[in-house]
Amino acid sequence: MTTFIWMTIGLSLSTLVSIMMIWYVRKVLLKLYMLQEVHNTAFERIDSFKEHIEKIHDTPHKSVVAVSGAGTQAVAWLLGVAGASRTILEALVPYGRESMNSFLGFEPEQSASAQTAKDMAKAAYRKAKSQLEDDSPPVGLSCAATIATDRPKRGDHRAYVSAWDQHGNTLYSLNLHKGLRDRAGEEEVVSRLLVHALMLLSGLESDVELDITPGDTLEIEQTEHASPLDQLLSGEARWVVVRGGQLEVEGEAPAALLPGSFSPVHQGHRGMVAAAQSKLGVGVGFELSVTNVDKPPLEEAEILKRLAQFTDDETAVLTSAETFFKKARLFPGRTFLVGWDTAIRLVAPRYYGDDTGEMMIALAEMLAAGTRFLVAGREDQGIFKTLKDVPVPEGFQGLFGDISEGQFREDISSTQLRASQ
Repeated sequence: MTTFIWMTIGLSLSTLVSIMMIWYVRKVLLKLYMLQEVHNTAFERIDSFKEHIEKIHDTPHKSVVAVSGAGTQAVAWLLGVAGASRTILEALVPYGRESMNSFLGFEPEQSASAQTAKDMAKAAYRKAKSQLEDDSPPVGLSCAATIATDRPKRGDHRAYVSAWDQHGNTLYSLNLHKGLRDRAGEEEVVSRLLVHALMLLSGLESDVELDITPGDTLEIEQTEHASPLDQLLSGEARWVVVRGGQLEVEGEAPAALLPGSFSPVHQGHRGMVAAAQSKLGVGVGFELSVTNVDKPPLEEAEILKRLAQFTDDETAVLTSAETFFKKARLFPGRTFLVGWDTAIRLVAPRYYGDDTGEMMIALAEMLAAGTRFLVAGREDQGIFKTLKDVPVPEGFQGLFGDISEGQFREDISSTQLRASQ
């Protein structure tokens, strides 16, 4: 009897194990089937967009694409067609708050708004421009969206797509018919819009079917950029490079810069630039800040007057960075040419609110950014002072280098020239 019971239990356990194995195998096979279906669907959609994306990849434009909230399917389509490396410099998904703040450089008021999409496109354009290794046209494409999710959502399901190039910005504001599609359906509509926008941004005609229904709304707003100088004065541009009479927003700045007011430019400025070029073996430009710590901003007419002094062979860089700390943040890794009198101020706590700690923090950040100051001597009360006369704090000697008196000396200043006129 006991043997029979144990045999029955053994058979029952064996049957149970068999049933569980069948259930598990069935589950695995079902998952594999579903994955295959997703894989097939994805490739079918890539195939349906292949012709459009091949056209994009055949253009000379180089893009950085940044999407948040929706648009990842478009990124997959773009990267899934051969030739993506010719077009896509970088694709980003700054989804979390810290990631978005890091990408933009500040915290946006809303994660899914027209302004955030514009800011993302501008940041993407800047990244594209900074990564170019040739004269290809850089473009920035972005999406800031809030669409269907796995829980009821208050408010509209909407997406903002922004396309940015050197000429202007196009903003697509899409409001989706809430409840008409699931998340995958809304994601596809937004991704179609992104491909459409990138085709137009790349100078192509677009026949992408957007699948917009009567319940959806799509508004398109095109804005041309202001002049480079107006962009700088309004804060839209961080700097403007002036070379050969041409103004370029956030163009490539020279490896070394001589900051000054250049009112007027004199032989001392040009002699110092020549000495630095000879010593460093790199191009040196003139940096003019249109704002000043203790003076009103320069008027446009005055800026143009000062720029007119430079020859076509000289490069000027306009900024709104009135302090060296700001200049160093704007142009990391650059060398700044300064006189002894300016170098003294760089290591004087009174120029940091009489706070030695703040001064040390600022010097440390500049050192970490690869900033360097090349110091030229100046006459002070009949004595020629050089870098040796600057009390550089311990640990920061690497920030400073010198131009010897034999390499450059010019006892003249813009102040003296203005006084003599």
